[in-house]
Amino acid sequence: MVDCGAAQGGDSVLPMKDWPVLPSEVDYLFLTHAHIDHIGRVPEIVGQGFKGEIITTYPTKALLGPMLRDAMAFSAMSEERIRELEKTIDDLSWGFEYQQEFDLKNGVKFTLYRAGHILGSCFIRFEGKDPGWSVIFSGDLGGKNRPILCDPDVPEPCDVLILESTYGDKIHDSKKQRTMILGTVLEGALNDGGKVFIPAFALGRTQELIYEIDRLFSDPQYSQKFPALNPKSAIPVIIDSPLGLKVTKIYSGLSEYWDMESKNLLYQGDHPIDFDHLYAVRDYKDHQRLMGMGGPAIIIAGSGMCTGGRIVEHLITGLEDQLNDVFFVGYQAHGTPGRDIMKYSNRPDGYVYLDGRKVSIKAKIHSLSGYSAHADQKGLVEWVESMPEKPGKIKLVHGEPKAQRALAEVLERKGYIL
Repeated sequence: MVDCGAAQGGDSVLPMKDWPVLPSEVDYLFLTHAHIDHIGRVPEIVGQGFKGEIITTYPTKALLGPMLRDAMAFSAMSEERIRELEKTIDDLSWGFEYQQEFDLKNGVKFTLYRAGHILGSCFIRFEGKDPGWSVIFSGDLGGKNRPILCDPDVPEPCDVLILESTYGDKIHDSKKQRTMILGTVLEGALNDGGKVFIPAFALGRTQELIYEIDRLFSDPQYSQKFPALNPKSAIPVIIDSPLGLKVTKIYSGLSEYWDMESKNLLYQGDHPIDFDHLYAVRDYKDHQRLMGMGGPAIIIAGSGMCTGGRIVEHLITGLEDQLNDVFFVGYQAHGTPGRDIMKYSNRPDGYVYLDGRKVSIKAKIHSLSGYSAHADQKGLVEWVESMPEKPGKIKLVHGEPKAQRALAEVLERKGYIL
């Protein structure tokens, strides 16, 4: 089995009792990365009798525990049951290196490759001997030239490619464009004296934002373009996410998996995800104090789709102030408050329900697509085209129908079989 994720927004999931293979009959569970929509049901499958091996990369194994504990904390499980599942999952989990072939049972081999989505993300190639066959699961693919992350590896040939299609109908801004857009909007927002709220996933997006904001404040080329964003201004950048802080610490301890740009900054004494006016809000008491603090300030908090977490409290009070700004830097699934805020923000009477309260949308709303951790249509097609030979067949998954149709049309025009 590859991935075992929780539903997001209005998506539904198949009860495990209705699976064609029962949890107790699964020998191996492969995890492509540690986002909850790919690992969120791991405690459930273990609780339903899975006793096989959980196989992933070393960084994903390091991230698995904190991510699942945070998810389980929002469930009805007792602390005793959470600890029991944590230990079982840790005992069943194994970390493997990239680009090394390993043997499973019955002549099946697997290799994990860099996917460039978040730290530790991978795509998986399975190969069998009798008869000869090969399958690649893309997992979630990232784009090239992403902060901290190595580019996705070039995939080897395969009979079947199971390909994600999240942004199969979109083209993202380039890295340079997104940094310039972020700088322009941040400077304007901060000159107003308001707060900038950034709903961000604790894993991946938070660390990428810290990296980019640090560059805006410290790199001379940006200081000239954005005078308000300079080290002397000391505008506080605040991470109000306990999980985000844990993940950032894990990221810092896994520098051997960073790209060369980030490694070089570290060697030069410029830590890529730490700077002087970066502050951490660790407990709820500090969070409450932060709620009463005035601007200007940049606040990064979870959850990324505003479905829960501390960002909800910030938005309940902050959305109705026209001096404030909200930056969406990631995908907002149907049925989530984040999607509703984006949808209704252009209406004079726009509002959203947060924690059961009706909140008017007066703050300025921005969507920066270039910060998506997913490759866009161009990136997905180029990744497929980089294969030495065309795959025998492509199966599209992990995307809304519109995105899948758009990507399928492009691939079919290029001669791929779907």
